[in-house]
Amino acid sequence: MTDAQLSSFRQAISASKGINDNRGYAYWAGLHGLPGQFCQHGTTLFLPWHRAYLYLFEKSLQDQVPGVTLPWWDWTSTASHAQGIPASYTDTSADNPLQNAPVSISSDLIDQVREQLPGAISDGADPTTVRHSRSADQLPEATTIDSILTDYPQFDDFSTQLENVHNWLHVWVGGSMSVIPIAAFDPVFWAHHAMIDRLWYLWQMKHPSGTPSPDILNTALAPFPLTVGQVLDMGRLGYDYAVTAAD
Repeated sequence: MTDAQLSSFRQAISASKGINDNRGYAYWAGLHGLPGQFCQHGTTLFLPWHRAYLYLFEKSLQDQVPGVTLPWWDWTSTASHAQGIPASYTDTSADNPLQNAPVSISSDLIDQVREQLPGAISDGADPTTVRHSRSADQLPEATTIDSILTDYPQFDDFSTQLENVHNWLHVWVGGSMSVIPIAAFDPVFWAHHAMIDRLWYLWQMKHPSGTPSPDILNTALAPFPLTVGQVLDMGRLGYDYAVTAAD
């Protein structure tokens, strides 16, 4: 991501955080876990649902800053294995909206999270997301991902393997990201899931006939106005990913 792209992205996230209705950051983050609880995990809808989620969240950001795009975090890269979470997300300057975000849920739910999952959010009356990341050398290796992309030509098998990696990344980041009900409030959530979506795209290129079961193609991806079949071709959605990445 260039400096100009990062600046635009930060501007869009800041603007989104300042909106207190269903156009804003808190609303979109809340769809994943609390209070919406729409996310799909451990099912064949995992990849399609999160693609629809990313796509429409990016559209909401583009309403604030035209042309802005969600970046993806390549946690297999040499840079990530040296430093962990990208510096753009860990920069502690006061004007960095990617460092954390308010956990905008009811006080009752805040109390439940604190009671059941100590350390998942910051202390105080207005909690924010926190991270407790592990050692960078525990991040997934590129060879592991290459094997998943190559060795699992059936969609269900591939989805399961990739979701296992996805789950580990949430645990690796720790803190808010390790808790499904509030994970999407952490700005790094979106970069992590953009990487997952990108890997699905790369797998689709390797296995063009590897589609989900026809039985689910017309399944609605609630609460979004999209079905599984409508998100399979990213060309129809108007975006794609780089096939290779520079460290």
